[in-house]
Amino acid sequence: MKTLALLAVFLPLAGFALAGLPIVAGRKGHGVDRWAQLATSICVGVAALASMSLFWSVGLGHQPTSFELFTWIDSGAFEASWAIKLDALSVVMLCVVTIVSTCVHVYSIGYMSHDPAIPRFMAYLSLFTFFMLMLVTADNFVQMFFGWEGVGLASYLLIGFWYDRESANAASIKAFVVNRVGDFGFALGIFGVFMMFGSVHFDTVFAAAPDHVGDQISFLWFEGHALTILCLLLFVGAMGKSAQLGLHTWLPDAMEGPTPVSALIHAATMVTAGVFMVARLSPMFELAPAALHSVCIVGALTAIFAASVGLVQNDIKRVIAYSTCSQLGYMFFAAGVSAYSAAIFHLMTHAFFKALLFLGSGSVIHALEGEQDMRRMGGLGPKIRITYWMMMIGSLALAGIGIPFVFGLAGFYSKDIILESAFAAHSGPGAFAFWLGIAAAGMTAFYSWRLLFMTFSGHARGDHHAHEHAHESPAVMLVPLYVLAVGAVFAGVLGYEYFVGHHREAFWGAAIKVLPEHDSVEHAHHVPVWVKVLPLVVSVAGIGMSYGLYIRNPAKPAELAARFAGLYRFLLNKWWFDELYDRIFVRPSFALGMGFWKKGDAAVIDGLGADGLAANTLVAARRMSALQTGYVYHYAFAMLIGVVAFATWYFVSR
Repeated sequence: MKTLALLAVFLPLAGFALAGLPIVAGRKGHGVDRWAQLATSICVGVAALASMSLFWSVGLGHQPTSFELFTWIDSGAFEASWAIKLDALSVVMLCVVTIVSTCVHVYSIGYMSHDPAIPRFMAYLSLFTFFMLMLVTADNFVQMFFGWEGVGLASYLLIGFWYDRESANAASIKAFVVNRVGDFGFALGIFGVFMMFGSVHFDTVFAAAPDHVGDQISFLWFEGHALTILCLLLFVGAMGKSAQLGLHTWLPDAMEGPTPVSALIHAATMVTAGVFMVARLSPMFELAPAALHSVCIVGALTAIFAASVGLVQNDIKRVIAYSTCSQLGYMFFAAGVSAYSAAIFHLMTHAFFKALLFLGSGSVIHALEGEQDMRRMGGLGPKIRITYWMMMIGSLALAGIGIPFVFGLAGFYSKDIILESAFAAHSGPGAFAFWLGIAAAGMTAFYSWRLLFMTFSGHARGDHHAHEHAHESPAVMLVPLYVLAVGAVFAGVLGYEYFVGHHREAFWGAAIKVLPEHDSVEHAHHVPVWVKVLPLVVSVAGIGMSYGLYIRNPAKPAELAARFAGLYRFLLNKWWFDELYDRIFVRPSFALGMGFWKKGDAAVIDGLGADGLAANTLVAARRMSALQTGYVYHYAFAMLIGVVAFATWYFVSR
């Protein structure tokens, strides 16, 4: 098992090194490109096989284990090891990350085939995969933070991969800065955990947490419940990484990176790190009900916010990006009602159908030679039929379509159990999340089918030359879509009993901690029938409304946008969050920085310091040199002045 774990975690790092060697050596050419593609894809593919073997033995075989590789930090009372923790939670994440990453690596062979920097791109993909695997197998806060910051670095590199584009550079910097805000809260939370528990190891902290339920801690200008404050600080980190409302603004802009990046980082893996972190820390969050309520409310607000914005977006990738943000909201409000297993279940199913949608959109963009505006698409169904059906499957799974009590696609099982758990929580935040989640479900169905209708139905609305020459993607791009489509269809029905059904307690074991009085997943199985049917009803209604507006009466959307112009602009401009942040944070920070630079650095430090001293020395030297005329009578006159000055001083001092 240890060998399998080492292969699963470190093979992507080996792929990064193998792809990077030609870059370091300055080698270029088709052979180097092919080497990088094959080396990284094979390494990540073998890691996926090892991860599935671990899932079979650790998850289904109920054999959790943990082993230390070496002591990483040992300073006084502070000790952190470098270890690999294997339990049901970590092996599920191992499988999700490596399977999706393998599909993305293979897909990138075709999608990035004409890019001049293929080895660098493949190396970055593998580096990201390694950091994500380190994050999900960490057995202490510091090691998790290492992986946390590592995926942030890799995200920055991949979003700004096309660094010759100003928009890509701006997007990568924005992602990096916004995540630093969240990571600062995460770091404060880790400091607080060590201060309270004297350890950063998960098992030690979790075992001691019940003994500190009544502890108080001082933070900023107030004193409050210690575990609540620590959990909220840690949750701030999750908000940044998982793009929750307030720290979400980086995610849509991150679509400036290549489409495989969007599928890997911003749909299936990195943005789910916050959900994983909350589930991993469930023994702490269960003892901090106020923190759980905050998680629930933030998640619900994120779900409805992102879904509403997705209704009117026109960039095909941005629609899916806001969909990702909305679905992450579902996962968080599930965790907020203690339905951690339902949150991870949706994380797993969402990884398949959302990566399928992103890679499918990449196939559309590839067919149209880079076009991303859905208003310039249309009529592509007969041209790229396989991509159309793959995105149809992804959209059905995203909308949660199925036949109750018979069969449904992946989202039908995972999204519905989240809504049922929120209802079954019988709490104010739970009810709030349930009704916002129902509204978001209708919006999700609407915008997902709006995307399909605008892209594949009707007639061509853009460049007719590009439409006429649109063609299906090569097999190397389609095979990953098939794999992800299988997951989008069957992951829900196959995983339901183990993740949230009758076998969930045996499957999860000690990986997830839920107090008996908080077990909303158990209560979710006994909710009224209307609660189970309502999500499907609103989803079908959303699809029907989309069909009516974009197929039956295609002129109606423009008419509605004109009639409700204020609301339309509000949604199109993303609730004005970017403009608000620009006014509150960006401009004042820029003005402050310019002030420090111009008046502080240039005028004071440089003016009176290095530059001022140099300038004054130069002036003094010029004036002194002017005295050196070479005439004897000038020197005699100077000597006379000196004698007079000396004599005057002598007589005065007496």
